[in-house]
Amino acid sequence: MGYPPQTLRFLLLEDDPADSELIEEQLRRAGMKVTTLRVDTPRAFTSAIREFLPDVVLSDHSLAQFNARAALEVLRAMRPVAPLIVVSGTIDAQTAVTCLRAGAENIVLKQQLSRLYSAIEVALSVRRQLRKLTPRQVEVLRLIAECYPTGEIARRLKLSVKTVESHRSALMTRLDIRSVAGLVRYAVRIGLVATNP
Repeated sequence: MGYPPQTLRFLLLEDDPADSELIEEQLRRAGMKVTTLRVDTPRAFTSAIREFLPDVVLSDHSLAQFNARAALEVLRAMRPVAPLIVVSGTIDAQTAVTCLRAGAENIVLKQQLSRLYSAIEVALSVRRQLRKLTPRQVEVLRLIAECYPTGEIARRLKLSVKTVESHRSALMTRLDIRSVAGLVRYAVRIGLVATNP
C-alpha cells in the first residue's frame, strides 16, 4: 500500500522547531510529498484545523499551553477525517493509555521516527472510507457510536426519524459495515468517539 501522488498536509503540534525539522526530514526520507505547518498554541491549532485542513496531525503529548488530549477534542469536532499520532520524546504508560483512549491513532517516540511512516499509512488506510461520508453522516455516525437512540439523534440534529434511519443505512452501505455494532466499533477505532477511561 503506497501513498497517493498528491501532497499530504501535516499539522505539527510541536513547540521545538528542531524536532519539527527532524519529523519533516523523516517524512520526506520515507518518500512522502508533504506540506507542513507547525503550531504550538490552542488558538493557532484551532485556526490551522479550520484553514490548513490537515490530512494528518502529529502532536507532542504535552506542550506548555496545550496537550494531545485537548487537541483530539478539537480535531474530533472540526476534522474527524484526520488522524492524530502522538510523537513524543518520552511518554509514561498512563499518559499513553489516556491518549489512545481519547482517540490518538498511535504513539511514536522521537528516537524511533522510522516507525512514523507505517503508523501514518495505517491511520490513513483505516480512515479512507470515512472520506466517502458527508459531514451530516459523520455526525450521525458519532451519535450512533455514543449510543443515542434514533429518536434522540433526530431531535439533536433537528431531523426526522426517517431521515436518521436513511443516514444510518447510507453509512452501512458506504462503509461496507452490516450492523450498528460494526458502526460503533469503526467509530471507536478511528477515534471519532473517545472510549471510557
